[in-house]
Amino acid sequence: MMLQQANQTSAKAAAGADVQANEFLTFRLGAEEYGIEILKVQEIRGWEQPTTIANSPDFIKGVINLRGTIVPIVDLRIKFNLGSAEYNQFTVVIILNVAKRVVGAVVDSVSDVLTLTGEQIRPAPEFGGSLDMKHIVGLGTVDERMLILLDIERLMCSSDMALMDGGTAQ
Repeated sequence: MMLQQANQTSAKAAAGADVQANEFLTFRLGAEEYGIEILKVQEIRGWEQPTTIANSPDFIKGVINLRGTIVPIVDLRIKFNLGSAEYNQFTVVIILNVAKRVVGAVVDSVSDVLTLTGEQIRPAPEFGGSLDMKHIVGLGTVDERMLILLDIERLMCSSDMALMDGGTAQ
C-alpha cells in the first residue's frame, strides 16, 4: 500500500512537470538575456567566419559547411537592431533544427540551460502595431534574472528572414 501511494505521488509529480516545466537554453545579446526551447538546439559551436553570400540581408552573415550540410548563419544582434556585433572568443553559434532545416544563430555568449515552470513565465507585453512581438513567447523570471523567451522557429521561418520557402524547405 505504501508503494502504491508513492507511485501515485510520483506519477502526479511527473505529469505536472511535463505540463508545467520547459527547458530553455539561455544566451546573451548585449545586456539582455534570451531563452530558446532546448529541443530546437542541435549543438553549440564557436564562431568561425562563414562564407559570405552576395546580396543577402546584413543579419545573414553567410553559410558554413557543417558535416556536409550547408547552414545559413543569422546574427541575432543585427536582426534585433542591438548595435554592431563584435566577433571574439566568446561569440557562439547555436545550431538549430527549425522546420526541418538546420540554421545557425550567432549570439554573444551562451549562459546555461534552465527549467522554467508555468509560474515563472509571463506573457509578452503588448505594444502598438508597429512593434513586431510575434516571435516572443513571453518573459521568464529566475531569481533576479529576466529572460526574453523566443519562439525561434517562428522567428527563423518568418518571411523577413528569407530563410524558409513558405515553411516547406527541407
